[in-house]
Amino acid sequence: MGKVLVIGIAGGSGSGKTTLTNQIAAQFPEDITVITHDNYYKQHDEMTYEERCRLNYDHPNAFETELMIEHIKQLKEGKTIECPTYDYTIHNRSKNTLTIVPSKVIIVEGILIFENTELCDQMDIKIFVDTDADLRIIRRIRRDVMERARSLDSVISQYMNTVKPMHEQFVEPSKKNASIIVPEGGHNVVAMEMIMNQIRSHLAHE
Repeated sequence: MGKVLVIGIAGGSGSGKTTLTNQIAAQFPEDITVITHDNYYKQHDEMTYEERCRLNYDHPNAFETELMIEHIKQLKEGKTIECPTYDYTIHNRSKNTLTIVPSKVIIVEGILIFENTELCDQMDIKIFVDTDADLRIIRRIRRDVMERARSLDSVISQYMNTVKPMHEQFVEPSKKNASIIVPEGGHNVVAMEMIMNQIRSHLAHE
C-alpha cells in the first residue's frame, strides 16, 4: 500500500460532519476507512451511571486521544487495529471493539480533532464544517432524544452547561487549523465535489 491520505472532518455538535463523512465514504466504499473520535471517550467503570452523566463530554480531556493517534499511525503502516466503541445509553465505553482494516484513505471525524496539535499533524486535509448554532442545537435535540434515549430536559441542560461553552472555548478556535471551511457540510455541493476530486486524484496516483 502506498501513501495513505488522511482527511480530518471537524465541526460543532450537530454541524453535519457525520453526514459529510458518510457521503464521502459512500462514494469510495473500497478505499476509505472512517475512524471516529467519539469512540475514544475514556472508560469510567469506576463511576456510577449518575456520576458519568455529570461528566463534561465536550472537553478535550474526555478523550483518550493518544490512543487514537497511535491507531492512525498503525493504520498508515498498513496494520489492522481494534478500535474501542462507545455506548451513549450508558455513558461509557462498550465491551465490544471494532476491527478496522487499513485503506488508501482514512477519514478522522470528531468535534475536537483540530484542537490537538499532534493529531492535526497526522492529517493531510483538515475540513471544518461550519453551521449556525441554532441549527446545530435543533439537530442535537432530534438526535439525542430519538437515537440515544435522552430526555429533552437532559439534552438542553447538557447543551447549556457544557456543549455551548466548550464549543466556544475549544471547537470554534480550532477552526483556524482547518485547510478548508465548509458551510453546511454535506449540503454544500461545490465543496463536496472538490473533496471528491481530491480523493479521486489521490487514488489515481496510488
